[in-house]
Amino acid sequence: MRALPIAAVAVLLLVAPVAGVTAPGAVSPSAGSVPAADPEPSADPAPPVDSVGPVDSPLSVDSASSVTGQTTPQIDTANLTFRTLSTPPGAETRVSAYTRGPDLGSSLGFATADADAAFETAAVVDRIERAEAGVERQQQILAELNRVERAEVALNSRQTAAFSAHAAGEISDRELVDELVRVAATAREYDERLDEIDALAESTDGFSSPGRLDELQVALQVYEGPVRDRALATARGQSSPNDLYVASSQGAVVLATVVDGEYVREVFRTDRWDRGGSDISNDAAIEMTEAAYPETAALREPDAFGAGSVQRITIPHEVGTLRTFVSGGTEQVFVEHQRIDLSAFPDSEPVTAAGDGFNVTVERTYPGGPVTVTVLDDETGEPVPDVTVTKSVGDGDSRTIGTTDEEGVVRTLSPAETYRITVVDEPRVVVLGDIEPLSTPRPVDDE
Repeated sequence: MRALPIAAVAVLLLVAPVAGVTAPGAVSPSAGSVPAADPEPSADPAPPVDSVGPVDSPLSVDSASSVTGQTTPQIDTANLTFRTLSTPPGAETRVSAYTRGPDLGSSLGFATADADAAFETAAVVDRIERAEAGVERQQQILAELNRVERAEVALNSRQTAAFSAHAAGEISDRELVDELVRVAATAREYDERLDEIDALAESTDGFSSPGRLDELQVALQVYEGPVRDRALATARGQSSPNDLYVASSQGAVVLATVVDGEYVREVFRTDRWDRGGSDISNDAAIEMTEAAYPETAALREPDAFGAGSVQRITIPHEVGTLRTFVSGGTEQVFVEHQRIDLSAFPDSEPVTAAGDGFNVTVERTYPGGPVTVTVLDDETGEPVPDVTVTKSVGDGDSRTIGTTDEEGVVRTLSPAETYRITVVDEPRVVVLGDIEPLSTPRPVDDE
């Protein structure tokens, strides 16, 4: 990594493109090494990502079975559910939603922070390379590794504080998401720095990378997430504005969005992470994920990667991907990333209403889940495009969520309380009121 003038780096980071398309099927590394880059399957036809968009994407498919040419059976969604973490049961939770659009201020702030971190990594590499071979160089490597360990502890405290501040109403949705994007970017830079340190350690005579380097890299990956990536791309103007669902409690956060035909969700639960926990094996972590998400695990063989007290489990399936991080000590999933094709989303129940020539169906889901509104002509059954659809939550005012597409469809995210959907094509109006969200299908060990 070579240093660039900070202004140039900031500009490059500001305008760099977002994550690109990669089909499922990257074979995971052996359990004894930290992965380099494993790309993310996505319907978003965007160019490659820069240093802030993840190289090691949270939703990559690292299952060997997906590259063998085997054909997976069609999924019957009638009897399927995709369980998902949420804030702890019974916890006092703040739930809100906001529209994320281009934000020059946030984007410049991200770019500047990234440039600073890149310069710091370049300085670290330079210090090690300048050290005399032998003991001095080994001491420099260990010292830098210690610095990253301390930085990871600080990142965890910083993120947890952001969860709690949002839950208490002390910061806005935008401020929370911006902080989580910064945490993810910083963690990614430290992860890349460890790659540099690892290479320098391996090239040092009589020395090899300490095992804790692998453990630290896996721990840093828990701070990344697919919704954070989307929020970053949107702030930079590389993705169209979209709604984000945000829920927080003390030590927990849920982020969700709908984008490019997919439902994307990430959850972080500090109460399920034992930071001082004992080591956990690949097999044990797979068993825990299978027990917590039995329906998803039945779709495809899970794949594990990790070191020390954190294991990363990935289950790519026909209509999406589940990725979990499992903690030793608690033996529970504490981070979850989900990506699910909206056309096959199983966790919904319809409510319908007809009037003024319309037949309207609302596929209600759990809080933060994707809600599909379909408007058909009541006589012909044909889709009705270009009709305005609004949503109001509780006693709040109606807000436009969009206009129906050629299929007569528009999508939004389910609130956590009763809401109303209104279809408007003056002078015709159809209202579906008192819509109740479904219960969240939690993992077996979190019910």
